[in-house]
Amino acid sequence: MIVLLTDFGQSEYVGVMKAVIYSIACDTKIVDLCHDISPQNIIEASWILRNNYKYFPEGAAFCCVVDPGVGTERKALAVKTENFYFVAPDNGLLWETLKEQKVIDIRQIPIPADASRTFHGRDVFAEAAANIDLGNFNDVGEKIKEIERLELYQNQREGIVVRIDRFGNIITNLAKQDKDKYSVQITGKEYLMNYYPNYYSGKEGEVFLIEGSNNTLEISLKNGNANDKLNVRVGERITIF
Repeated sequence: MIVLLTDFGQSEYVGVMKAVIYSIACDTKIVDLCHDISPQNIIEASWILRNNYKYFPEGAAFCCVVDPGVGTERKALAVKTENFYFVAPDNGLLWETLKEQKVIDIRQIPIPADASRTFHGRDVFAEAAANIDLGNFNDVGEKIKEIERLELYQNQREGIVVRIDRFGNIITNLAKQDKDKYSVQITGKEYLMNYYPNYYSGKEGEVFLIEGSNNTLEISLKNGNANDKLNVRVGERITIF
């Protein structure tokens, strides 16, 4: 099984990556984890991968292409852990996910001389993922030891916005406390927000907090888009206490 995670949206780029995979591993299964990562947003991709890889069957190969450094000297990685495989650019995308696992082997995927300088998803990562799916991990590149780190910042009750989903929920990496009201500080402003156990309990027009599916606090608006009101961005610091 190959699992795709990209910022390509519903574009031909996703389709041609699948074409390359099927041309090498025609019997594999491809699962689309997410293609609506905000363009070039490594933090968001890191968060989604970290929180979702564990739901897939052992042996799955994750092909992750959120790659603002495409065409530069950044490395291309293939990583084998105790239960999974990952291919991705060496830009920190994998770091939070790998921290939770036992890493067995890391390889540097060579970049072909004729590879597009703008589309390594097709010319590098899709091919590597397909070969890994066929059992050829040891052939994808030479062993290396170090990769780029990207820590998702958290210091006590200060964290970051890690994702804004299609509903406009502002997702943070901060856990809830046993409180029914919180002070929220972001973008130089402070808000007092109620906490509710579900979306239905919120009041119409009220921005409030809820615990999301990844067990962290989210800012939400019942039947509306919370980020239309707050206008924040992924990566911004946020304090909730």
